[in-house]
Amino acid sequence: MGEYYLVERGKGPLWDHSRRRREQDGWHEHAVFMDGLADEGFIVLGGPIGEGDGENTLLIIEADSEETVRARLAEDPWPGELLTIESIRPWNVLLRAPAGE
Repeated sequence: MGEYYLVERGKGPLWDHSRRRREQDGWHEHAVFMDGLADEGFIVLGGPIGEGDGENTLLIIEADSEETVRARLAEDPWPGELLTIESIRPWNVLLRAPAGE
């Protein structure tokens, strides 16, 4: 089991602010890539922060290191100019609900 990281991603200079998130060029390829990371268990949770389409996106990632997080997200078909990494912070989980049965 790896460590948890909180990753905040923001809209880069190529983001078209006149269009919603799912209307951006290359959305389908990006969504397939991110769904794959979730299916692997690399992304534990993820989605826009705030109301509606949100400004930034928060990901909870389980990985061995920050370098692994950066390397895997670098494979995203959306370029860094479209979706930037604002921060990557280790997260020490102290509270957890019991697993459902």
